[in-house]
Amino acid sequence: MRKGFILAVAAAFVFNLNVQAQEDKEKKEEEGYKFTVTKEIPVTSVKDQHRAGTCWCYSGLGFIEAELLRMGKGEYDLSEMFIVSNTYIDRAKAAVRTHGDVSFSQGGSFYDVIYGMKTFGLVPEAEMRPGAAYGDTLSDHSELSAISDAVVKAIAEGDHKKLQSGENGMLWEQAIRSIHDVYLGKCPEKFTYNGKEYTPKSFYEELGLNADDYVSITSYTHHPFYEKFVLEIQDNWRWSQCYNVPLDEFMQIFDNAIDNGYTVAWGSDVSEEGFRKGIRKGFCVLPDLDAKSTDNGGSDQAHWTGLSKEDRTKEAYEHPTPQRWVSQEERQQAYDNWETTDDHGMLIYGKATDQMGNEYYMVKNSWGPVYEYKGMFYASKAFVRYKTMNIVVHKDALPKDIKKKLGIK
Repeated sequence: MRKGFILAVAAAFVFNLNVQAQEDKEKKEEEGYKFTVTKEIPVTSVKDQHRAGTCWCYSGLGFIEAELLRMGKGEYDLSEMFIVSNTYIDRAKAAVRTHGDVSFSQGGSFYDVIYGMKTFGLVPEAEMRPGAAYGDTLSDHSELSAISDAVVKAIAEGDHKKLQSGENGMLWEQAIRSIHDVYLGKCPEKFTYNGKEYTPKSFYEELGLNADDYVSITSYTHHPFYEKFVLEIQDNWRWSQCYNVPLDEFMQIFDNAIDNGYTVAWGSDVSEEGFRKGIRKGFCVLPDLDAKSTDNGGSDQAHWTGLSKEDRTKEAYEHPTPQRWVSQEERQQAYDNWETTDDHGMLIYGKATDQMGNEYYMVKNSWGPVYEYKGMFYASKAFVRYKTMNIVVHKDALPKDIKKKLGIK
C-alpha cells in the first residue's frame, strides 16, 4: 500500500512537472511577436546600401526587379550605382541652375529611378558594382560626398559673373563627372549580357518595362483630392507629382496592390520610436498609448488601458498590443509640424497578422541581411497609415474605382 502510494505520488509529481513544463513552453511561445503570413509576393534578395544615402535607389530598383519577376521576365540584379551616378549629375545641375536653392545631397526619390531608367537606361549590377573603385563590395560615399558637395556649393553659391565652359561643355560639370567616375566607376556605354551586346537604353527597352506605367500616390489635405501635386520634400528635387487620395482609399491601394500580386515602393518616416525600437526585433508598430476603455473585465483591452504610458510603451516592444489608428487630420498635422519626415525608401511585398489580429505589411529593407528576419521586417498597418510619405505602384495595382477618379487609363 505504502509503496503504491509513493509511486502514485511520484507519478503525479512527474505529471505536474510535465504539465508545468508544457505550460511554460506554451507561455514562452506566446511571448514576443509571432507573424502569420497571409500574402507574399516574390522579390529579389536583400542588398546593403551601407554608408551611402541611396535607399531611394536600392528600394526603387528592388521594386523594378520585383516587377520583372511579376512580368515573368526572370530574376535580375540591376546596378544602383549606374542610376546614382547619372542622378547625382542631374541634381548638381539643378543646384547650380537655382544658385543652391535646390539642395545637392545623396538623397533622392523613387521618381529618380523611374525617370532614370527611361532617360539613361539600366545596366546589370556586374557592369557597375558599389565600392569597386576602392576595393570594396559595398558603398561608402562619405569621401565622395565631401568632395562633390564642396565643388557644387562653390559653384552654385559662389560670386561668379559667368561660369566657364570649354569644347565639352561646362567645366564644373566635367569636374563633377570626373569625381563620380573615380568614386562610382564610369557608366558603361555598351556591355554584353547573356551573349548579346546592349547599350543601357536598349537593355531597358528589351526588359519590356514602361516607365509611364508607374504612379506616385499620397494622402494629404493641403491639396485637393483626386488631383496631382508636387510633394513638398527636399529630395523631390525633380518636382515629380503625386496623385492625392483620401486616407482610407490610400490604404485600399496598398491592399489591392498586394492582393493582386503587385509590390509597393514605400517612402516612410523611420524616426518614429515605433520603428527605431522595434526594427532589430523585426517589426515596427504604432502602439495606442492614449487608448481609453469602459471595459472593466479581464480582456486584453482592459489590461492595456489600465497601464501607464510608460508601461504601455514597454509592453509594445515585448508582444502585440492595440494599435493607434490615426485620422486624416492627425496624419496631416504630423506632416505639417515635421513629426513625419521623408527618411527612408523600402519595398512592401506582402501581408501578415500577429497573435492579436493586428495587420502588417512585409517589408524588404536595404541595410543588408541583418536583425531578426535577415533584412526583412513587419510594419503594422497602423504605422504605415500614419507615417507613409508616398508610394509608387503600377497603375494597374489601383482599385478600378480609384483609378477612374484619378483619370488614369
